[in-house]
Amino acid sequence: MEADSAEAALPLLEQKPGCDAAILDVMLPGMNGFSLCETIRRTDQKIGIIILSAKGQEQDKIRGLSIGADDYMTKPFSVSELLARVEALCRRVGRSGGGSAADESAPTTLVSGEFVLDENRRVLLKAGRQIELTQVEFQIMELFFHNPGIALVREKILKGVWGENYFGDVKIVDVNIRRLRMKVEDEPSHPTHIMTVWGYGYRWRSKEKPLSCAVLDSSPNRRARITDRKEEKQCAVVLPTAGCGEACS
Repeated sequence: MEADSAEAALPLLEQKPGCDAAILDVMLPGMNGFSLCETIRRTDQKIGIIILSAKGQEQDKIRGLSIGADDYMTKPFSVSELLARVEALCRRVGRSGGGSAADESAPTTLVSGEFVLDENRRVLLKAGRQIELTQVEFQIMELFFHNPGIALVREKILKGVWGENYFGDVKIVDVNIRRLRMKVEDEPSHPTHIMTVWGYGYRWRSKEKPLSCAVLDSSPNRRARITDRKEEKQCAVVLPTAGCGEACS
């Protein structure tokens, strides 16, 4: 689909099934690309968004990523680079694709303190309340939940989320971490979960120190492996189908 203005694009983007990705030029007639990106993100956290712009200043890139874009490309660029980024973004979003049977039977629920990350439904819950995340934000949270308490260098986050062949700046990680803190932290300016490792990267810390992370499988009696990082021990618990309940409190 193609549109020559933001106003013409919005009805197209509302059609079902939705697009995997949208490529937005900043310099559009009427509503500009930044405003269009914000408008899309109010109702759709799943679609991948790439912003194209002749504005190459760092503050322009940060603005685009901060309002919800997954990638930002500065003109001029090659068609092959654009196609590579679109393909990588569509693989991450995967809205139209389905997982394999093996994937669907694998453990898909990660628990850390008051947070529950459901990898099948692509949902993050905090104290039972759903937090709306973009696909990029969700994948960063997956990395954290699979590596609780471990400092992740920025380049590892970049490679794990954006892929081996991403051409952009590693600062895209910092911008997305800032957005995530606004959503998951009680006080984003004083984070207690997404911790900065100065000069290196970030790590995930659960407020419940003895039980840092649990992995639940999809069987009727959900089993959880919980690592006690303080004492370097492991224990197993059986949880009801409905979820943790008081067993995790």
